[in-house]
Amino acid sequence: MVRVRHAVASKKRKKKVFKAAKGFVGSRRKLLRTAKETVRRAKAYSYIHRKLKKREFRRLWIARINAASRTHGMKYSEFMSGLKKANITLDRKSLAELAVSSKAAFNKLVSIVKNGTK
Repeated sequence: MVRVRHAVASKKRKKKVFKAAKGFVGSRRKLLRTAKETVRRAKAYSYIHRKLKKREFRRLWIARINAASRTHGMKYSEFMSGLKKANITLDRKSLAELAVSSKAAFNKLVSIVKNGTK
């Protein structure tokens, strides 16, 4: 009887790990055990940071909207509540983009909020 060797499957598993470890330095790329550990940790960090990225961008957008609204003598909270009362449903990402790139459009929004009409 011929003994079964799992060369194909184990080589496939190793290739998958080493492919994921591409770009790592030294034994983290070349040795299977350390490469596995590093890849596992890298995947955990990437999962966590995908969530943190959303949080950080929201903070950035809020800071930009706040800075732009304060140049017009309004607080961020007053500006956002005024937008809500005027039934303007723009998200923070697009508001921040308007504040940075299109100042005229943002000025129009501020005037709408100050007047309280649409």
